[in-house]
Amino acid sequence: MARLLMRALRLAGHAVDLVSDLRAYLRDNDEGLLADLLAAAAAETQRLGRAFAASPPPDIWFTYHPYYKSPDLLGPFLCARLGIPYVTAESSWSARRGGGAWGEAQKRVAEAAGMAAVNVCFTRRDAAGLREGVPGARIGMLAPFIDTAAFRAADTGRDAARLICVAMMRPGDKLASYRMLAQALANLRGRPWSLSIVGDGPCRAEVEALFRPFGPDRVTMHGQMDKAGIAALLASASIYVWPGCGEAFGLAYLEAQAAGLPVVAQATAGVPEVVRDGRTGILVPEGDVEAFAAAIARLLDDDAERRKLAINASAAVEAGHSLSAAAAGLAALLPQPAAVR
Repeated sequence: MARLLMRALRLAGHAVDLVSDLRAYLRDNDEGLLADLLAAAAAETQRLGRAFAASPPPDIWFTYHPYYKSPDLLGPFLCARLGIPYVTAESSWSARRGGGAWGEAQKRVAEAAGMAAVNVCFTRRDAAGLREGVPGARIGMLAPFIDTAAFRAADTGRDAARLICVAMMRPGDKLASYRMLAQALANLRGRPWSLSIVGDGPCRAEVEALFRPFGPDRVTMHGQMDKAGIAALLASASIYVWPGCGEAFGLAYLEAQAAGLPVVAQATAGVPEVVRDGRTGILVPEGDVEAFAAAIARLLDDDAERRKLAINASAAVEAGHSLSAAAAGLAALLPQPAAVR
């Protein structure tokens, strides 16, 4: 998403420079680690201050995804020093992080969000969380987006019974989604479906065990694939199936819809931000395995509805979730250089 934001900003007419490679990441709630990061940030801030003093400073400082494990330790100080606007995208605040290094880091995230000219949020849930932690924070909404051109494909003949999902195989919400998908498909053994699974990770053995009872004729494990390979597989399938437990919003949903696939998912977390129930896919109540299975069966059985949703899906992503749509949205949200100087 950070790379996509840079592309969208350039498309909107901005020159974009990555000014530091400092990695401010608190993998553990360790105050000693935070102290080390603060020292490294202080040195980097001085370096950048000297660099900006020798050449025109930027018009805007833009930081992506500051949160309690990864606060921006450079931008707020430099913006105050240089007198330039501070902007964040996908800044987040969690009520559960109140102590130790993570609590101190989150305090810094909140202070930065409070001084920002705008905090760009991709979902209503993120915006609500930020407002809770930082009352008065200036918030602007931008729909999640992708490079749709990478997934557009001519329909050369899809397998109407081919399902697909693309997801990392890691503990927590991802594994929970794989488990729910396997449970739902167990209810559909009487139908002629097959499933492509794209992804890899530390829980691969557990995921393989979940789907092994269906046999290799039903389920194909493709492992990790590049964008071109994923696009080709999406173009050969007909329904994207992924429960989306705890999904922030799920770029894979946008990629699938851009490729002309309707989505079956849960109406949970940030999923409704990118999948329109009844228009580009079917969203079922959270945790309802039977409803999830029934939604898949519905699209397997109804060619007309599946095709209608597929057409709507590709059109909706192109109109509202493309690079060009993001560029227009960012142009409207960001402070204008003429107003800065």
